Amino acid sequence: GFRVPKVDWERTGRDVITMEWIDGTRMSDVEGLRAAGHDLNLLADTLIQSFLRHTLRDGFFHADMHPGNLFVDADGMIVAVDMGIVGRLGKKERRFLAEILYGFITRDYIRVAEVHFEAGYVPGHHNVDSFAQAIRAIGEPIHGQPAETISMGKLLTLLFEVTELFDMATRPELVMLQKTMVVVEGVSRMLNPRFNMWKASEPVVGDWIRTNLGPKRIVTDLQDGLKAAVKLAEAVPEIAAKTEKFHHQLLHMSEHGLRFDAQTADAIGKAEARHNRSARIALWAIALTLLYIAWMLS
Repeated sequence: GFRVPKVDWERTGRDVITMEWIDGTRMSDVEGLRAAGHDLNLLADTLIQSFLRHTLRDGFFHADMHPGNLFVDADGMIVAVDMGIVGRLGKKERRFLAEILYGFITRDYIRVAEVHFEAGYVPGHHNVDSFAQAIRAIGEPIHGQPAETISMGKLLTLLFEVTELFDMATRPELVMLQKTMVVVEGVSRMLNPRFNMWKASEPVVGDWIRTNLGPKRIVTDLQDGLKAAVKLAEAVPEIAAKTEKFHHQLLHMSEHGLRFDAQTADAIGKAEARHNRSARIALWAIALTLLYIAWMLS
């Protein structure tokens, strides 16, 4: 599993955050982890899967996950400390990331290209097929390499370089994600030199795709749509009444012109009278001032 230290709210203020003390072995101490009987391969998989799960499910990730900030407690739980840097992804960015990763896993480069256009990251005047071919040039060589040489972080780096050729603007949150992913991959490979990034990430990415873009999501969207339709149906009588009233008022104005009721006309008259009175006073003040100046100069 994966967790973060509990916050001690009694000792936490605006400028200081106090968290529980963590007893464990640093992930940088590979021999210490091995001596403690921890499964290094399992830790490597758990680390990357936890990172991706936080990113895709929560849209929130620890962005400084170097081995000095990662501990393993006696129960084999990974504990991350020092969350001075965190990253956030909105729903749009999460879908973008998940579909890109899944597209590379399944070698569906057309879909990866389409995602860029659907997200609005690549301007529409570019050709989807040409973009897909450029992405294929990145993805295909990777699938022929040994597992230990495949880097998802470096893949995203290459992808961002290609997208620049297609006028894709730099997304700071995605750049932070890519840099963090490189670090997390490095830790996982330190634990397991033959770490297979694609195999480890598929369960998390695939599950997110199935839940958020598959039949489950369609059912959820239908339920949300049904609720919206019910609310609209409940509001129809009120909307119809307001529309009918507006229609009659519009017809009356077209036939009789714009008219004020007595109270409105009276208020306008009083305001105009106040304005005229103020104007007369101002004119008298100006005239008297001019007379005074003329007298002083004579």
